[in-house]
Amino acid sequence: MIGYYVHHHGSGHLHRARSIAAHSPFPVTGLSSLPAPQGWPGPWVSLPRDDDGDPATFGDVTAGGRLHWAPVLHAGLRGRMARIAEWVAATSPALLVSDVSVEVALLARLLGTPTAVAAMRGERGDAPHRTAYDLAELLLAPWPSTLPEPGWPRHWRAKTVHTGAFSRFDGRSPAPPEARADRTRTRRVLLLMGSGGRDVSAAEIAAARAASPGWRWTTLGGPDGRWEADPWPALCAADVVVTHAGQNALAECAAARRPAVVVPQERPFGEQAATGRALARDRLAVVATRWPDAADWAALLEQAYARGGERWSRWAPGDGAARAARALADVVRRRETA
Repeated sequence: MIGYYVHHHGSGHLHRARSIAAHSPFPVTGLSSLPAPQGWPGPWVSLPRDDDGDPATFGDVTAGGRLHWAPVLHAGLRGRMARIAEWVAATSPALLVSDVSVEVALLARLLGTPTAVAAMRGERGDAPHRTAYDLAELLLAPWPSTLPEPGWPRHWRAKTVHTGAFSRFDGRSPAPPEARADRTRTRRVLLLMGSGGRDVSAAEIAAARAASPGWRWTTLGGPDGRWEADPWPALCAADVVVTHAGQNALAECAAARRPAVVVPQERPFGEQAATGRALARDRLAVVATRWPDAADWAALLEQAYARGGERWSRWAPGDGAARAARALADVVRRRETA
């Protein structure tokens, strides 16, 4: 049995867990404050939220800089940790994947359970990240080994499996070339906002749209855009995708092999900025370090369109979830034969 902890912020962690679980040769139990997704292949342990209530009462959530999130005397935190511990005691899992929580990784290891951690780009040299990455048996890096994260210590690199990016859309075929070859139609921009937060205003989006005649903009996600359970048709219909630099959004764009303008958003530890730098190094997308001025959008869209999307195969080879599942299974098997 493998346990998979799914963080409840945004949707990327859940999509990644579903993709890996679908390829796992071992049963996978999900543990999360999110509801069980449709089609989850195993049990699901529902966890209380640890971020509700009045933040003014949370106290020092970092425990003196040693943790990331442990609000003081919070019933939800106490309940979720107790429930995870109860599940570990009842099932004796061979491995727990943390995607992603330092505190859950630490709890599992304190209970004697080997851990794997879904790695993130950015500055991870703080004490909590060092603890989680040091104690992990395996680090899963959903980016290619040709674009490693700079500055990682040797012992992290030694236990890292670079899977390449992967998404729920791996294995689907992008739009046929003839659909994009029709120059008589209005070219389309898909603005992919996601659900993990936003750094751009509705006015800025409207200004970009107005400054790029000849392009028709559609927005998915964010408070001002509709959302679709399956955005694949919208991705495939786009001539250029404008997106943030979250792992899941980029993996879905890469699966569709769509030209992209990527605008990293502010995130803790500089995660999206680091991802943007990696994309720019390999010329995988047009990267803007902040939301561009309206006057710059027409040229950026043309630049992305001319570059095309075929280089995304270097970022997302199409079998990343299977690679991740094999890496987890290898850890389990090594323990079984030790």
